[in-house]
Amino acid sequence: MIPPIRVLVADDQRVVRDGLVMVLGLLDEVEVVGAVTDGNEAVAMAIELHPDVVLMDLRMPRCDGIEATRTLLESDPDVKVVALTTYADDQSVLEALRAGARGYLTKDAGGPEIRQALFQVLDGGAAIDPAVQHHLLDALSTHSTPSHPNQNPKMVKELTARETEVLSLMAHGMSNTEIAEHLIVSEGTVKTHINHLFAKIGLRDRAQAVAYAYRHGLVE
Repeated sequence: MIPPIRVLVADDQRVVRDGLVMVLGLLDEVEVVGAVTDGNEAVAMAIELHPDVVLMDLRMPRCDGIEATRTLLESDPDVKVVALTTYADDQSVLEALRAGARGYLTKDAGGPEIRQALFQVLDGGAAIDPAVQHHLLDALSTHSTPSHPNQNPKMVKELTARETEVLSLMAHGMSNTEIAEHLIVSEGTVKTHINHLFAKIGLRDRAQAVAYAYRHGLVE
């Protein structure tokens, strides 16, 4: 029997916190190990309980979700953090990703979306809510200045046809499992392609890959 995904919820709003706990409690594959009200409590409880995933509100008193994410990952790099945001255009999402969060969800996400996000980050991917994806891309375009802008178009040519296809599917929001099913290959093969394309074009994570694909016209 596969052990459940152990999740810690951090949100200062009781109605949101209780709602998330209730939704998570309805998912067979998930176990809620705790619920806290601010970033300091989130860090302390995560270090004590070692959850698989922390659902981290970005705006909390005493210590916000960005600082809590940064502090937690310095102590426990293995835990996965998914940022929670109220507004789709929340610019704090970008800072949370820079702090080490592996994805983000809006607080009105339902059970299926939360479940998918949990499995995606544990699978080594990134959970990107479509509702806020284009805002993140705008922010990345604004804040990112390529060191060699004239060479960027040539960098795409370094990818094989299959690597380009995988990058495009990632930009469409597909998980590794979905890409494998679409291409009729194993998930291991997909991960290999992703590792290769990341190395070739100098990407660190899935969010950067999505932004790269949009900037270079691989997806509209």
